[in-house]
Amino acid sequence: MSTPDPRELRNALGAFLTGVTVVTTRTVGGERRGFTANSFTSVSLDPPLVLVCLATTSSNHAAFTEGDGFAINVLAEEQREVAARFASRVEDRFGAGAWADGPAGHPVLDGAASWFDCTLERTIDGGDHVILLGRVQGFATTGANPLGYLRGSYVTPSLAQDALAHAGGPTRVGAILEGRAGILLVEDEDGQLNLPMAGTLGSDDDPSTLYGRLHGLGVQSELGFLYAVYEDVKGTTWVFHRGELLDGPHPGRRALVVRPEELPWERIGDAAVASMLRRYVAERAQARFGVYVGDAEAGLVRPIHDTTDA
Repeated sequence: MSTPDPRELRNALGAFLTGVTVVTTRTVGGERRGFTANSFTSVSLDPPLVLVCLATTSSNHAAFTEGDGFAINVLAEEQREVAARFASRVEDRFGAGAWADGPAGHPVLDGAASWFDCTLERTIDGGDHVILLGRVQGFATTGANPLGYLRGSYVTPSLAQDALAHAGGPTRVGAILEGRAGILLVEDEDGQLNLPMAGTLGSDDDPSTLYGRLHGLGVQSELGFLYAVYEDVKGTTWVFHRGELLDGPHPGRRALVVRPEELPWERIGDAAVASMLRRYVAERAQARFGVYVGDAEAGLVRPIHDTTDA
């Protein structure tokens, strides 16, 4: 059997929708440590066991493998910045938010959707990662919607609820479609750029719908989860999907594909769309994680276009 291509393996792993956690501990000397990861799962109810994976190259490797345990903080939708901070290289990752020690003595973050404070049951060799098996000594849940992660982007389940809540008023749809070469933009008659948008999703044979517009541009795509829902000054609700650009557009069509770091902001005429795209690009840049292939700390799925290791 041939060795799998790392990029293709990463893409395949990225299709698995996960939650986002921050894993914390204390060193033997009492120093707080933490990292962002989505390589977390429940293992057993009797006894109560969970596990998380940590890169062997992580600067936190010794702290977590030699310590007495760890806490898993399942992040809420509002905690994207927390995820980014604990995935960064800032010295004090705990300085920007409230926390308290859990019953087993490990830091529990304020505002998490749920948390599990564990003693270390044992460590297991997992190739370029170590598997930390923990026995739950205490836990709590707040009922907050959890933050999700899929194919290099955050997923917020409440967006679907927001979209349904606005269904009674005028609604339009759009898409952020990204492929290996970049993000799809559509050019209007004045040379301004925008995301592909329409009144409804519709079908390929109706040029007034989003699917029809994409078909007319020669674009093959796969729409995924909701990325953003907002209301403009005219009272129209905009619903934007995140999706994958598989092929296209055809040459000669009024569309182009641009790398996120090269977006021509001066040509994006819609201020709300530009603001949403800036957030998307910023989150994409922050989310330099790696599931089972590891960033410097542990693992969230890296964006499919990121070929570097932190």
